[in-house]
Amino acid sequence: MAASVAANRDQALGSIARGEHIGTAARVAARAQRRRRNGMTLRSKVLVALAGAALVVGACSTGTPTGSGATGGGPDGALVKRSDIKIEIVTHGQAQDGFWGVVRNGVKAGASQMGVTANYSAPGAESDMPGMVSLIDAAVAKKPTGLVVSIPNPDALGPAIKKAVDAGIPVVSMNSGSDVFKELGVLVHVGQTEYEAGLGAGQRFKDAGVKNARCFNQEVGNQALTLRCNGFFMGLTGSEEGKVLTGNISDPAGMQATIAAELQSDPSIDGLLTLGPSVAKPALDAVAASGKQVHLATFDLSADVLTAIKDGKMDFAIDQQQFLQGYLPIVILTNYAETKNLPTGNGEGLIMTGPGFVTQKDAADVIALAAKGLR
Repeated sequence: MAASVAANRDQALGSIARGEHIGTAARVAARAQRRRRNGMTLRSKVLVALAGAALVVGACSTGTPTGSGATGGGPDGALVKRSDIKIEIVTHGQAQDGFWGVVRNGVKAGASQMGVTANYSAPGAESDMPGMVSLIDAAVAKKPTGLVVSIPNPDALGPAIKKAVDAGIPVVSMNSGSDVFKELGVLVHVGQTEYEAGLGAGQRFKDAGVKNARCFNQEVGNQALTLRCNGFFMGLTGSEEGKVLTGNISDPAGMQATIAAELQSDPSIDGLLTLGPSVAKPALDAVAASGKQVHLATFDLSADVLTAIKDGKMDFAIDQQQFLQGYLPIVILTNYAETKNLPTGNGEGLIMTGPGFVTQKDAADVIALAAKGLR
């Protein structure tokens, strides 16, 4: 049965520390790959980052509006009052999860600063696509001002999202779905391109001398995670082919056992990429128990991950800045409802929040923000 968590508005936006970003060669190679895969051309990430930064600055500015927008706290001449704006958020990640808790904090901050109502919902498990469809349908039935969705499985979720679009509800996607959002009629996607993020991780492992690595996918069927592994192997070996370990995000002991068994069976393994903090901790424990020297990295941040990076037990983490993935869609939909202004990001509606890389040199600075649920 799907669980729903209400998102209220008492969270302030914290400062955002950034990791270093993929180099020029990675971007060129990634663009070539993406053109071959789905015809989408990515423009300068610098321009997109500036566009995202402008959104944040605009959202944080304060003033005293006058005229028709004053009673709702929005700009003068706005089409609607902010107090009348209601935004539904449906993702595949539960707010109690470390990563998605930060997303929800971004939602809270956006709703608080914009003065709008936002409701965060997620199914009982990340892989529960029927449950997520039911939540999207329920959100559409409320006739909200806007809808925010993640798209981990476009085949399963596409029809429900198209229903929302056909009903005239503005939809913004976030986190997963960067390669499919336009064909579903979604206005804007806020997140990172997963293939390029994986590509950058693979290139870093290659530079570190890694020869035989594994990628661990904790949610088989999530297209974004598949792209991460494909990009990783391409960056490491020049081919998308590679060995992927699998497990269940709700079974950390099982994931640790799978990794331990793989390390035991092949002594030549010298690299492991996990696709989220929920796998990173079992991976850290498995590598430590093995006594082997294995380069280890992960997608996304957690206290365990940041401490391991700071202590030199993990090479790096790929940071997609999920706080912004919760925050920016609220700002975007609020402005769209008020003024029909809509950012275009890279010119095609893609607003990048990553990838960035947190390494040992900046892990300590990020730990304090992570402890407050802002990273």
